[in-house]
This record gives sequence, structure tokens and C-alpha cells, in this order.
Amino acid sequence: MNTATTHPPPAAEMRFRWRGVDADGVRKTGALIAPDVSTARAILKREKLFIVELAARGNAPSPHTRTTDVTVFTRQLASLLRAGLPLAPSLELLAQADGSRRQGMPRIVGALARDITGGLRFSAALQRHPAQFNALYCQLVEVGEAAGALPAVLARIADDRERAAAQRAKVRAALTYPVAILLLAIAITAALLVWVVPTFKQIFDGFGAKLPAPTQFVLALSAGAARWSIPLVVMVFAASSAMTFLLRRSEAARIRFARLSLTMPVAGPLLRTLCAARWSRALGTLLSAGTPLADAFDSLTHATGNAFFDRATVEIAARLRRGERLAAAMRAAHCFPPEVVQPVAVAEESGALDTMLIDVASLADRQVDEKIGTLSSLCEPLVIIVLGTLVGGLVIAMYLPIIQLGNVV
Repeated sequence: MNTATTHPPPAAEMRFRWRGVDADGVRKTGALIAPDVSTARAILKREKLFIVELAARGNAPSPHTRTTDVTVFTRQLASLLRAGLPLAPSLELLAQADGSRRQGMPRIVGALARDITGGLRFSAALQRHPAQFNALYCQLVEVGEAAGALPAVLARIADDRERAAAQRAKVRAALTYPVAILLLAIAITAALLVWVVPTFKQIFDGFGAKLPAPTQFVLALSAGAARWSIPLVVMVFAASSAMTFLLRRSEAARIRFARLSLTMPVAGPLLRTLCAARWSRALGTLLSAGTPLADAFDSLTHATGNAFFDRATVEIAARLRRGERLAAAMRAAHCFPPEVVQPVAVAEESGALDTMLIDVASLADRQVDEKIGTLSSLCEPLVIIVLGTLVGGLVIAMYLPIIQLGNVV
């Protein structure tokens, strides 16, 4: 089974402005997006509007969707199909469910319904929207179509997407909190150095005595911050913009950055386990659906969201074509934890690779949750240490001369 066949994108949709009268005789105006005039008229007629004027206003912009929109669509479509509704009417119903026809997902679902009505298979229609439906999604749908189990496959895809979204939210929260606290501590320290410490300096100048070494260091740091703060902010902004541009344009830069992220002290092991769990679950799902191992790797090139793992997937596929075993190819990629590779080697011998991969993914998910819990429990003492060291150190350094002067008096 091969899902690499490319299909041309759907025809560009048009923007239309219309004026009309509803069933109560009230004049109304509005805008909508449709592939052609006849479809636009059909949409307005379905809403019981008598059209006085319908004018095209050029091509509509490409639809934009969120990950959650695709997940909700998948869940709703699975429910409709399980209820016995045919595919094309289900898509048309979902396309009409949202009152705003300018939104991205209703437009895409409407295009899918037109493609299905025109004789295209559902998996082929999905491939015309790669920004919303990746290769893994399309291949699983193709397997479900061939096996006559499309509702069950869609429900499983929705489950996996919801699980991945919840896990991403946990990881993001666990990593964002300490970073936010660190940035807040740096911002408070910078504010004290730029605006508060100079006030103390004016007081210390009137003492006429030698200041303690910590105070001298803080005063020198304050003078440097006042002089170099704006150039430093500009440099940081320029470096961030350059890095963002480089990561968007250079595949090699994305791979290096992804590999570096996996070696970070705290977040690295967490991200490595998370990527391995996504990879194992995706491959196990494809194999359990009946996809041959060699064909499954065509849909795994973006399964983890990490460029280093994606490149490793390509290398593993090449090694498999040369006759290597999966566990040996994974070990040679140098990105999978040993607790993932070893069960795969055992499963290859027993012939239960699909089940073992899903079990390994579940175990890795539990490890991710445990690491997130550990990281969250370490955040509170980290906050105390960072804030106490930075802010408390500044306060002590500023009050040392006053304390010494009180002792002399």
C-alpha cells in the first residue's frame, strides 16, 4: 500500500458579496466563500435567501486551521459514520454545522465533500490538504477504507490526537513554568540594577568611606546595565530573529537544534522519551492496521515533531531496505532510549512487533508523566533559590554599607 501518490490541490475558492431577502422579507447582505457561483447560490438558497445580487471579489485566502479543529472534525466524523450516515452526507453536515463559512475547517470539509461526490476516495481527498492531514493520517484512513473499518480508524486517530495534545500541554506547562520564573527573576534584577541601585549610589557617595566588595560589584554591575541594557536587548532580539529565520529556511539547522534540545540537562530526557513514545505509537498503529513495515515508514517522517527523529526515521527506513533488523537500525540512529530498543528486539523474534510497539509507547507515556511530575515538584525550590539568590543578594549588598555605618556610630 502506497500513499505517496500526490494529488493536485483543490481549485481555488472565490470570495463573494451578496445582497438578498430572507423569508420574512428582511433585506440582508453578507459575504461567503465558495468554489464557484453555482455553489454560492446553492448555499444561500439552502439558507432560504432570495438573492438580489451576487458578485465575485477575487480569490479567497488559503484556509487556516488549528490542530484542535482537525481533531474535533475527526471525532465528529467518526461519530456520524458509526451512527450509519454515509460519508458524503456526513461531510456536508459537518461543513454546514458552523455558521461562519469564512473559517478554515468548514471550507476544507466542504471541499472534501465535493471531492467525495466527484468520485475521489476519502484518503485521496485528504491528501489534497497536507497542512491539515499528514501522511500518517492519510495512510490510516486508506487502511480503514480498504478494510471497511473507517469509523473505528477515525475514532482511533482522534484518541491518539487527543492523547498527544494533552501530553504536549503537560510538557509545555512543565517547561514553561521554570523558564517564566527565571525570566521574571532576571527582569526584576535588571529593574533593580537600572532604577533602584543608582539611588543608593547617590547615598553612598556621601559616606566618604570605602564600600564593601559586594556593594562595589553591584554598583559596577548597575553602571554596566544602564550603559548596555538597550544594546543588549537589541542584540538579543536580532539574534532571536536570525535564529527563527535560519530554523525556517535550513533543514540542517533544524536538525542541529532538535539534536541539541535532546541533550539539554532537564528537558532533554523528557523530550527524548516523548518523541520515542510518539514514534512507537505511530508505527505500532500502522502495523496493527495491516500496513507492511517497509511501507509504514513513508508516513513516519513527521510523526514526532522533532527534526532529528525525523531524519533518523529516514535512515532507519534505508537500513531496513538493506536488510537490517528494526532494533539494530533503531540502535544505530542514536536517538532512541535503550528501554525502547530492547523490547523491539524481543518483539521481532516473537512476531508481535505491533503490540509491543504500542505497549512500549504506553510505558513511555507513563514515564513522561512521571518526569513531568518530578519536574513540577522541583520548580518550587528552584523558584525560591533563584529569586533568593538574585533579589536577596542585591538587597544584602545594598544594605551592607548602611549596616557598617550603624556599627561605627
